[in-house]
Amino acid sequence: MIRKCFAFAALALALAAPAGAQEPVLSVERLFATRDFATDRVDLDWMEDGRHYVLLERADDNTDLYKVDIASGDRELLLSGSALVPPGAAEPVRIASYDFSADGTLLLIATDVQRLWRRSRTAIYYVWDFEAETLTPVSTQSGRQAYAKLSPDGTRVAFVRENNIYVTELASGTERALTEDGGANIINGTTDWVYEEELSLVDGFRWSPDGERIAFWRFDQSAIPPFYLIDQNELYPELTAVRYPKAGTDNSDVRLGVVELESGATTWVEVEPGYDEYYIARMNFAHSPSEIWLQVLNRHQSRMDLMIADVRTGAARVIMSDTDDAWLDIDYNSLIWIEDGNEFLYLSERDGYGQLFLFRRDGSLVRKLTTQTWDVTDVYGVDQRRGLVYFAGAGEGPLHRTLYRIDLDGQNLTMISGATGSYSASFDPTFEYYVETYSEAAVPPLQTLRRRDGEALRVLTDNAAVRERLAALKLSAPEFITVPAAEGVELHAWMIKPPDFDPAKRYPLLMYVYGGPGSQTVRDSWGGSRYLWHQLLASEGYLVASVDNRGTGARGAAFKKITYLDLGEYESADQVAAARYFAGLPYVDGARIGIWGWSYGGYMATLCLLKGAGVFKAAIAGAPVTDWRLYDTIYTERYMRTPQENPEGYARSAPLAYADQMEGHLLLIHGTGDDNVHPQNTFQLIDRLIAANKQFELRLYPNHAHGIRGSVPQVNLYTMMKEFLEENL
Repeated sequence: MIRKCFAFAALALALAAPAGAQEPVLSVERLFATRDFATDRVDLDWMEDGRHYVLLERADDNTDLYKVDIASGDRELLLSGSALVPPGAAEPVRIASYDFSADGTLLLIATDVQRLWRRSRTAIYYVWDFEAETLTPVSTQSGRQAYAKLSPDGTRVAFVRENNIYVTELASGTERALTEDGGANIINGTTDWVYEEELSLVDGFRWSPDGERIAFWRFDQSAIPPFYLIDQNELYPELTAVRYPKAGTDNSDVRLGVVELESGATTWVEVEPGYDEYYIARMNFAHSPSEIWLQVLNRHQSRMDLMIADVRTGAARVIMSDTDDAWLDIDYNSLIWIEDGNEFLYLSERDGYGQLFLFRRDGSLVRKLTTQTWDVTDVYGVDQRRGLVYFAGAGEGPLHRTLYRIDLDGQNLTMISGATGSYSASFDPTFEYYVETYSEAAVPPLQTLRRRDGEALRVLTDNAAVRERLAALKLSAPEFITVPAAEGVELHAWMIKPPDFDPAKRYPLLMYVYGGPGSQTVRDSWGGSRYLWHQLLASEGYLVASVDNRGTGARGAAFKKITYLDLGEYESADQVAAARYFAGLPYVDGARIGIWGWSYGGYMATLCLLKGAGVFKAAIAGAPVTDWRLYDTIYTERYMRTPQENPEGYARSAPLAYADQMEGHLLLIHGTGDDNVHPQNTFQLIDRLIAANKQFELRLYPNHAHGIRGSVPQVNLYTMMKEFLEENL
């Protein structure tokens, strides 16, 4: 999926510690090579008893687990990391992630985690027995593991290795394969590249409630040719093959299987007929060891069928469907089963806004729970004992995220947070307590532990040190404004002015853009390093602004989906119109307007410069798509259908088509190891620019992926971008 923040590693990931006292001034080095503005967030794990949570803390070279009483805050050491010494080893392992068994007697630990793509990881797994105080490896065979999970009764661990599913009997240590055909073409128990990237799915198997079977995805990706990423840093360049289906080409053949652990027999689910091609986007056991539910999308992603399948026969039936004239987004259309699987809550835009619907297990509608003319954006859970649903939405406008609850009968909609800024929540399993996270555009996150009635128990994180450093900088807070666009539409925007702003002067303006479907850059929420980068530019005499064009989120389905089949057309027109509006302001130098963005924002920055007829003097495009035919099936076809069906839309949307219209200065940036937006996008645009005899600048980052990671590369990147702006804007 095209993402809007790839150029920015979170400040919390900055590697170097500050050297001595810092002057109250921003610099590229201070932003990206120190932890001066690194914000903390407490990542706690609720325990099922509703009275405690678990915290993972790093102490020296160890990782310790603490059990914390929610009400009092009293801590108890649950597991000392110094005890986690594997058999035959001298040093303890460090906990990267963990899961408790259902009875709390075992802890499944992942360590030595290695990243594959955006979400996929491999690791080495161990099981800690609290009573015996022993650490046992999940596998003694060679090869790393992935997505290990304890069985419901805690007697087994299943995992994926080299595209096959294995299970280990903990009592005996016996390990056996449940699938055997995994390899370069066949994937069992995890997913292919495009499912991982666009459907946020990598963990591809599920235990049955009784622990007697495992349901899993199986991918046959033999129809997808490899796309090669080239490592030029070796004597002879090395190739990395990515099975990457480009728009209009073949996808993997996908099936769901259910394997019986006792017999080893696999039953294959028969997806309801009527699909030429489809995606199986979600799956799990349906509160029964004999049935699974699955969400199936047609290739256009305009129809979702919720099915229930019998794991003994493979027969599946549709119980509910959702359709849209444009598209459905499976990451947005969340589904929560309640009442022991007899009902489910579903978030849908079928009535024009994201709203909550309650259905019975047979698919019949119980009621529409929310009836507002604003979008529900996140669902946090259902307190079934009290009959309450907790969620966030844009009820106070798209700039804000506010917390709400509503009765399951659709009555008593209640705001449970402040009305401005941005809030999110994490509730304990009993819904007695929750962690509220709050921020504003100029205010770092504040985390507060609250009772369900809203009473604050204690502040978990206030980022006081960061707030003090920000206060010393005397920054100008962003001003939220509206900008006129075509057809009387008002677009939301923000502008940051220099701290010593003088309305009698005229300033250069840099616009930051993302602009992709359902996204937002104009939010009253903490923006981390991106926000502070813009403040750095403002401190050096630039105006910085961002505009949410048509096609962005939290303003209803019609506003978001106007771009269907025509990506780039409305969005670029709105950004150009906004630039012209800004140029008319008395304090903006209309001859010195620039635009920059990354990923979809890089696409937008390129398109705006090429189609903007001289409106923009300069553009910085990081990892831009330059022709949607070069991008993947699931993302691109969701919004454009296939190139075969929509050739005119693809032609209009491609920056490649406008290379000969370029006016102004262009800086192209790309990582050569970008598995998401391939460097060929930039290379093909360069070829067109050269053919049109247009001058440009280029910066490549060898073997870097879609984001440029690491403190030193980021200092290099932002220094280079700053110098480009100084020279060309």
